[in-house]
Order: sequence, then structure tokens, then C-alpha cells
Amino acid sequence: MAGFPSPFMIRALELAREASAEGEVPVGAVVVRDGKIVGEGRNAPRRDHDPTAHAEMLALRQAARTVGSERLSGCDLWVTLEPCAMCAGAIVHARIRRLYYAASDPKGGAVEHGARVFDHPQAHHRPEIYAGLGEREAAALLQDFFRDRR
Repeated sequence: MAGFPSPFMIRALELAREASAEGEVPVGAVVVRDGKIVGEGRNAPRRDHDPTAHAEMLALRQAARTVGSERLSGCDLWVTLEPCAMCAGAIVHARIRRLYYAASDPKGGAVEHGARVFDHPQAHHRPEIYAGLGEREAAALLQDFFRDRR
């Protein structure tokens, strides 16, 4: 595993900043295969009027189109925030090999918090998980975003 700063987490953080500039919760994600980004996304539920338009979902959708398969075996997902239950479920179905996320999400996360989707017997796939890469930067983006809205 490459040390931080990873170019993939750096790109995810750039996408999170773009989301924030558009008034979306600052979360960015990239899907990587063979060292190359094959899908990326940033939070866009407000822009797209779509409650499923989370950064991970958009990145997974783009990667599946790029790869030409709904199975993303051999792909890694880099995201700036611990995935929610919906995104964790999509990660299972996509068969993502490794999940790298920056900031933990005690309120809405479903990997190390809440539902802990990958720990359920019904989860037929579990990615390798690496947390905390770029955590300080991702957490600062989120804190600034929510502080500015209070």
C-alpha cells in the first residue's frame, strides 16, 4: 500500500472540494483499477435531485460503465468519508477489492460504525479496509462546510 499522500486520495479530496463549492456535503470518491482512475464522483444529491447521488455511487456507476461490467473485482475505492449503509451495500455488490477512506463517520457511517455492513453474514463479499488516509484534510473540509451553514 502506498503511503499518503496518495494521488488517489488527493483526487478524492479535490472532488470533495468541488462538491462543497456547489453546496453539497464535501465527499469525493475515485475507483482505481491497475493504477488508473476508472470512475470518480462527488456528492450531488441536491444538484441531481437524487438521494442516491453519493460520491461512491457515482464513482461506482462510472467505473462499471468504463470497465464494462457491474463487477469491479480488482478495483479499489478511495473515498473521503466512511461509506453509509447504501454505499457499503453497493461496494459489496460491486465486489470492490479494497476500500480506502479518510474520515470516520460516527453518525452515518456503516463500515466501522452503525450498521457495519461488511460484518453481516448476508454480505457475500468484504473488501480489505484501510481507514484514516487523509483523515485530517477530509475532516477539516466537513467541519468547515457544516460550520459555515450554522
